Amino acid sequence: MEKNKIDQFENILPTEINTNNFGTLAIDLGSSTTVVVFQKENGEPPELLDLPPISRAPGEIPSLIWKSSEKEDSYLIGQEVIDSNLINEKENNLSQDFKRWIGSQEIEDIYDSKISPERAGEVLIHNIWKKVTEKVNIKRLVLTAPVDTYREYRTWLVNVCNSLEVKEIALVDEPTAAAMGAGLKPGSTLLVLDFGGSTIDMSIVTLEGGEGQASPIAQLVRFDGNNLEGKSTQILRTAKVLGKSGLRLGGKDIDRWISNHLLPEEKATNSILRKAEELKCELSNINIKETIHITKQVKNNENEEKMLRLSKKGLEELLIEKGLLKSIEKLFNQTINIAKRNSFELKDLDSIVLVGGGSRIPLIKNYLSNICNSIPFLTPPPIEAIALGALNLTPGVQVKDVLNKGVSLRCWNKKNEKHIWHPLFLAGQTWPTNKPLEIILSASINDQLSIDLIIGEPQEEGSNEIVYINGLPTLTTIKSKEEIKKINNSIISIPLDPPGEIDQDCIKLNFNINENCQLEVEGIDLRNNNKITSQNLGEIR
Repeated sequence: MEKNKIDQFENILPTEINTNNFGTLAIDLGSSTTVVVFQKENGEPPELLDLPPISRAPGEIPSLIWKSSEKEDSYLIGQEVIDSNLINEKENNLSQDFKRWIGSQEIEDIYDSKISPERAGEVLIHNIWKKVTEKVNIKRLVLTAPVDTYREYRTWLVNVCNSLEVKEIALVDEPTAAAMGAGLKPGSTLLVLDFGGSTIDMSIVTLEGGEGQASPIAQLVRFDGNNLEGKSTQILRTAKVLGKSGLRLGGKDIDRWISNHLLPEEKATNSILRKAEELKCELSNINIKETIHITKQVKNNENEEKMLRLSKKGLEELLIEKGLLKSIEKLFNQTINIAKRNSFELKDLDSIVLVGGGSRIPLIKNYLSNICNSIPFLTPPPIEAIALGALNLTPGVQVKDVLNKGVSLRCWNKKNEKHIWHPLFLAGQTWPTNKPLEIILSASINDQLSIDLIIGEPQEEGSNEIVYINGLPTLTTIKSKEEIKKINNSIISIPLDPPGEIDQDCIKLNFNINENCQLEVEGIDLRNNNKITSQNLGEIR
């Protein structure tokens, strides 16, 4: 049985608000649309904020930024770009689909804007903040982040929000926010698929509570050490994430696949990609027959008329050929395997929650139905579901989360006399950790003056990653389970005094993951019992 509407979403209306209102603001920055929702302190229903002239509709702002060539730091935001007919301009003053590149070490040529992705996101959030605070008083700001790029995205968000005058800033990952807003009773376990414009995120979340126990409201990640108001005086409640995984592939990539498939000789211009998106959305209507073709007329760079023509069956065959279903299957298996380490079984699932524009594609739901047997689906409004779920935060929520990927330490192996990557924490490890992990490290050469701590994350064998070939997103498979990706370029060096001798056990370290998902280390020098002071190795995830 399927619920097409969740009760809590039915009462959400655009609102007339005033500066006497105090409450929580949720911003879900999306690749295509950014959603802005406000909730007053008195517990009234959430309100979609109308922010003219940048909003397209109440609560919805197109994720578009245009930089003026005439004035420094002068921008048009959201709907202003569309109303000014700048969306089709060939100049690279326009920034769109920037979310996927925030925190990325390499930006592909398909992003050709003068504005950096991080700057575009900052401009959007700051402009939203300025317009919102003219209307209401914000006590708490809740932001959302994708799973696959959570660490880099979080770092960027912290920097962006440093200048905002708000008492509390919280972060919730997107699929978990959707689970929290899905309306199921405490004690339920959900599989959440969030298919957005630039990422596919999957997670298994248990809504603890039921049978007389207090209920959780959301998975919360605290920004910069800030506690939620009242946390010190209220009993902590938990939102438990059992497993999660993500892939930097989304609806925007499907648009490029459609464009390349139907017009292989044409460059995928903004106007062609928008028509491809329209075609995709219309073919996702469950009432359209498989064999009926839909045609969209477009103009190429030479102003020549071209046709995009495709059927629902043709779209599904294209998505299967490109490997979309296989990638979702791999995400599913990764998520399930991580959750199994936390005593989960597939029969424990109560429901599947689909959010994000890509979740409207019938092929996706039908595929999940086949591999999940008869588990019922929940389909809250796909655009605003995540922002609304993120609003479901109260003081006194404790994080019970799991690592999306493992953590390894590069160290000297005395037996094989070479450097190896030694696992510290595996994917699925709950955090904050209850007790530290102890590691003893030895010197690799005579008269060694220091031991360097280099942290990496294992790349799971058989999982997918996205590469761009001639501007076209292509799924590839990670073949080696030995592949390790350094988490950051910084190296913490621990001095050895006196210098170490080859194969001599020198230091004992205790590794811990704190409540901000940061890796901490402290220890002692085994040769003289001198204390090694606590150091932060940075955020993991």
